[in-house]
Amino acid sequence: MIIRKATPADLPALREVFAAAKAIMRADGNPTQWAGPYPDDDAVLRDIAGGWGHVLTEDGRVAGYFALIPSPDPTYACIEDGAWLDDTLPYYVIHRIASLPDVHGVFAATIRYAAGICPNIRIDTHRDNKIMQHNLAKHGFRYCGIIYLANGDPRLAYQRL
Repeated sequence: MIIRKATPADLPALREVFAAAKAIMRADGNPTQWAGPYPDDDAVLRDIAGGWGHVLTEDGRVAGYFALIPSPDPTYACIEDGAWLDDTLPYYVIHRIASLPDVHGVFAATIRYAAGICPNIRIDTHRDNKIMQHNLAKHGFRYCGIIYLANGDPRLAYQRL
């Protein structure tokens, strides 16, 4: 698997990746995360403009996506019912991670890549996203508490040092 910076030319393939990820979530009992058009072209273009958007390719095709964003993340400033493992060191946040259903190892490749940039990684997910929660535990993330998105939706927050 190859990881490279995303470009606007990747948008058609990424629409397919996000649609597939939403279908996986819905089939697994997660009906509300990424509702509507999100993540849309504008979110990906903002990631690209910031230098944060990454695609994972396998056999020449776009198989996955993630945004790796340096701290601080405003939605991580306040955490309830817990605490960050460390709240003093710089960190990176992984957002919008998604993959095609027939490609394996995207999550592991993403975490290896992110840890190579910064060992302090934070990520959040919807309470109903059992697949993501399983992957987080499998890859050494610890549950830290609840954070809230800008729209007020709660998310389970995790960190790995």
